[in-house]
Amino acid sequence: MPKAENKTTITPVDPVDFIAAVEHPTRRADALVLDGLFRRVTGFQPRMWGPTIIGYGQYHYIYDSGREGDFLATGFSPRKANLSIYILPGYADFGDILNRLGKHKTGKSCLYVNKLADIDLVVLEELIRAGLDDLGQRWAVEPT
Repeated sequence: MPKAENKTTITPVDPVDFIAAVEHPTRRADALVLDGLFRRVTGFQPRMWGPTIIGYGQYHYIYDSGREGDFLATGFSPRKANLSIYILPGYADFGDILNRLGKHKTGKSCLYVNKLADIDLVVLEELIRAGLDDLGQRWAVEPT
């Protein structure tokens, strides 16, 4: 039986064009701020992963099950309902940092924020670095 392919892969869409097309003005402005923040913190150029995720860096994983693939190291998506920020690899507990972040919700590997005005961007930078450091202890993170 063939292995399933990842649905979320790098696309040729320019992240700058994607951000410019975000309809909601606050979400678009927040996406511009996040793009600058992620570029600065990671040192990586953004790439679109699938139709809506802007990723910075990537890594190749191989699980014990044999499943393997490539995925973004960190990034975000300016979705209609909220900003989805992909910075929690799921290996370490970042509760101490999250407690200082501000208004947010968490999922398995995502942080959900309604708007950047609700959180402390200095703490977000710390969280991005901590997430990348944690991920890098398990998989080699490469630039995109």
